[in-house]
Amino acid sequence: MKHFSADEVHSHLPYPALIAALRDAHTGATMPQARVQVLSDSANADNQFVTLVAWASGDVIAVKLVGVFPGNTALTPPEPSVQGLVTLISGKTGAPLMTCDGAALTFRKTAADSALGVDLLARKDAEVLLVLGAGGLAPHVIEAHTSVRPSIQRVLIWNRNPEKATALASSLPPSSYRVEAVGDLDAALAKADIVTCVTMATSPLVKGALLKSGTHVDLIGAYMPTMREADDDVIARAGHIFVDTRNGCEGSGDIADPLASGLITRDDIIADLFDLCDGKHPGRTDEAQITVFKNVGGGHLDLFAARFLAGKSLPA
Repeated sequence: MKHFSADEVHSHLPYPALIAALRDAHTGATMPQARVQVLSDSANADNQFVTLVAWASGDVIAVKLVGVFPGNTALTPPEPSVQGLVTLISGKTGAPLMTCDGAALTFRKTAADSALGVDLLARKDAEVLLVLGAGGLAPHVIEAHTSVRPSIQRVLIWNRNPEKATALASSLPPSSYRVEAVGDLDAALAKADIVTCVTMATSPLVKGALLKSGTHVDLIGAYMPTMREADDDVIARAGHIFVDTRNGCEGSGDIADPLASGLITRDDIIADLFDLCDGKHPGRTDEAQITVFKNVGGGHLDLFAARFLAGKSLPA
């Protein structure tokens, strides 16, 4: 049975290929069964252990075991705050087929998930990408989003800690686009064609009143009802929300709050990636439209990514 290390996961899942695989996985397909369980440490609620299981009937089962320990980065030596393992199992016999590094697969599938949303919804001529957040996922969304929008000429990085934004900007390899850390978030929002958020914000950072017409807003953080990255003006200007999956989407404050206040209804969550990839919804309808994509995530995406990775080691 093959095990893919973190380095192997990253090298075997280049973003153009992984994004194409996710598009294929959502086309003409049904949502796999999926379950998630989250346990918190009774002594430190910030530490969590998450189990995600997804089963594509007659095909494969994916099980992800991942620990989220925010304090790990302060250890000596430091450790990643997210670590874990993904196992792919035959959905026909129950036999284990493959294992891989869970943190690496999570980074790749999360960035590719949102990049597929960018490819389906953002303007084709987008030139300025603004990234809010400078953690481990940020360089991945930059690589993934620029792979589907080669029109991007500038990447702006904002972080609450400006030094982290500067460090990330200086660490990225040379590319066809210019990268710079920015300190004035409001000014950066007014310039952006694509805004992607990879933060732990508990109150909105993206102000809808500042967005240009035609902006695409990609919300990856805010995975709990108490967290939020975009304000009501973003949702009001867009009028509706696209999601990767409707399953559990109300668990994000960016959807839960507008639903609770009556700003939107459930019907305003108008399409998920299955609808968009199948052509059941056209996505962006005009160049001036503001589009909002909420990256909810889920075990089915781990399954899609792990199945694609396993295809590189399993016999045809």
